[in-house]
Amino acid sequence: MKIGIIGAGFVGRAIAKLATQSHHQVMISNSRGVETLSSYGPGLGCAIGTRDDAIAFGDVVVIAIPFHAYPSLPVASLAGKIVLDTGNYMPERDGRIPALDQKEATTSGLLSAHLNSETGGARVAKAFNAIKMAELESDGKPVNTIGRRALPLAADDTHARDIAIRLTEEFGFDALDAGGLDESWRFERGTPAYCVPMNRAELAKTLANTDRDTLHPGGVALI
Repeated sequence: MKIGIIGAGFVGRAIAKLATQSHHQVMISNSRGVETLSSYGPGLGCAIGTRDDAIAFGDVVVIAIPFHAYPSLPVASLAGKIVLDTGNYMPERDGRIPALDQKEATTSGLLSAHLNSETGGARVAKAFNAIKMAELESDGKPVNTIGRRALPLAADDTHARDIAIRLTEEFGFDALDAGGLDESWRFERGTPAYCVPMNRAELAKTLANTDRDTLHPGGVALI
């Protein structure tokens, strides 16, 4: 596959590295300009470009930017793309977002609503947000390894779900489908499943038993 990545922080770099190791074509971008990425191409084995270059390049586009920046994503150029949302709501960074604080929305739901605000929108899946990036690079194991770590994902679109599952498995993890984007709150920041190593059975039980009423949005107590 051709994968464009928007964001070159820890998340973008880790996914670029694993995707190239899985023999995908990858282009990474950031908001500061191509000249700041000169070492990334050789270091990660991928192409570099602007945000618009990465979107045009990718059949799949990974969003790896701070959550507060999602309204800046271009709706028209992402139309029809498979979009993998890796974001988490961090109020101390993103500011307060009432729809999330009041548990009326999910991070991926807000992103999907933005990207589908015009005709022919993007097809969104939530993936790779519930693991530390160092562990995403280190904890992958071959298929059928006993106790292999599982990672949750969510999507409304069947093809987006299939892509998220495929990449999760290629990166060395068991993929656990948590349902639609409206269920993605079960593994957002601050939940029992967030960044806690579990096998598939343990993760499925944890997601099923998570009580939204007891959670603090963004993992930080409301003031």
